[in-house]
Amino acid sequence: VQLQASGGGLVQAGGSQGLSCAASGRSFSTYAVGWFRQALGKEREFVAVISRSGNTFYANAVKDRFTISRDNAKTTVYLQMNSLKPDDAAVYYCAARNRAWNGNWYQSDFYDYWGRGTLVTVSS
Repeated sequence: VQLQASGGGLVQAGGSQGLSCAASGRSFSTYAVGWFRQALGKEREFVAVISRSGNTFYANAVKDRFTISRDNAKTTVYLQMNSLKPDDAAVYYCAARNRAWNGNWYQSDFYDYWGRGTLVTVSS
């Protein structure tokens, strides 16, 4: 599967931004899809994941502010980001896995496919 993240841009602190991860390829509904982010000078970190059955998990830093969802008919996963903070500024990546689910969904090596990132800038 090929992934393409989009929707990044400049947003003011406290504002909202929606990201999309469009997938090509068959059997998208069988993939778990996650979002990661990497801020300048920092390591890549987990943000959120949605399983093939729609279960969602979030990093503590974004819980209650971000929402991940999927539309299998459109082979797209979304990340709605609300109440953005300057610390949310980063390049956001989406990633996918179609192997069996396990508890390591917050780790990069859980995922088999990665898309190019999209930059989110948050002004204070």
